[in-house]
Amino acid sequence: MTTPDPSAPATTPASKRPLGIAAIGYAFMGKAHSNAWRNVASFFEVPAFEQKVLVGRDAAQVAVAAAKYGWAESATDWRAVIERDDIDVVDICAPGWMHAEIAIAALAAGKHVLVEKPLANTLGEARAMTEAASAARARGVQSMIGFNYRRVPALALARELIAEGRLGTVRHVRAAYLQDWLSDKTSPMTWRLRKDTAGSGALGDIASHAIDQVLYLLGDTVTEVSGRLHTFVTTRPGANGPEDVTVDDAAWATLGLGSGAIASVEVSRVATGQKNSLKLEIYGDKGTILFDLEALNELGFLDATAPIREQGFRRILVNEPVHPYLAAWWPQGHIIGWEHTFTHQIRDFLTAISTGEAPSPSFEEGLAVQQVLAAIEESANAKSSLVTLHTIPEGA
Repeated sequence: MTTPDPSAPATTPASKRPLGIAAIGYAFMGKAHSNAWRNVASFFEVPAFEQKVLVGRDAAQVAVAAAKYGWAESATDWRAVIERDDIDVVDICAPGWMHAEIAIAALAAGKHVLVEKPLANTLGEARAMTEAASAARARGVQSMIGFNYRRVPALALARELIAEGRLGTVRHVRAAYLQDWLSDKTSPMTWRLRKDTAGSGALGDIASHAIDQVLYLLGDTVTEVSGRLHTFVTTRPGANGPEDVTVDDAAWATLGLGSGAIASVEVSRVATGQKNSLKLEIYGDKGTILFDLEALNELGFLDATAPIREQGFRRILVNEPVHPYLAAWWPQGHIIGWEHTFTHQIRDFLTAISTGEAPSPSFEEGLAVQQVLAAIEESANAKSSLVTLHTIPEGA
């Protein structure tokens, strides 16, 4: 792992040269990020930039992806790419086990860094990345973690309503991120099901999103954690026969927050029938907010200060120009989609680079989520929160 050089100057592009962008990884997230880079300047005022190079391990496949996704060229050596003078921003879409090495090296080379969530596979790696980001920030080098659901306009609006006191004192939160892509026990083995490459299963992959939303929406911190992990399908078909799954399929946690609120978090990759449902319920003494990612243009809102005969949940269609991000898109009533969250994310990161203001979520915020994930895993492994109930004999 490269150690940052505190004396190294930040890469300063010539005043008339567009920012040079390199993306590392061309699969699921690489495609989503590439789509955002390709489209962001068509809708938002952002600094000039060029999609310079897409990096991947397979030369033939990454070349095809680069041509399809709008990159000028492709490469297989990320180390050589981050040393190039024409590269100013490194967008890390590679698997989590690669995040720390690439991000720390890129920051040391004076490149602005955007990295997909979760920040890293281990708490130690996350801390090292945060230290590197802090040192780089002092030299004018920006960094941000890609929790793209912060850029869902309905959730950005929900945060505004909570900050304005529309819910009063928030008492408890329910966050459930449910998918079913592993419900079929014959689904094949992937790197996401191996601890050495994925770090964790549903916990790091989707609980990280749910936990970040709790912290983002409430502007709060986690002070107490109780958790449980479970693997329902313990072996999967591998290239050479059955292979052990070494991460969790599902996770549950109860979080105590600094404000005194309590949050419950439930995530699963085996919730049959749930495709990509991030459900959030925020309950205050003056109101409630409901959200489901599968209806991402809508927000449910209850104003408990209204007369009781008028109370009831109302549907807010978040498509008006006054709503976050939406003035740049279509006329009101024309919905946007999941992919737009990445465009908003790139817009915000480029704006931060241009203005010099620290972007959010920072690596420090990513580390805070990583600490919660580690605490959930520690609690689950210790089984400290579990009480075994003995069977009560019939007739007792």
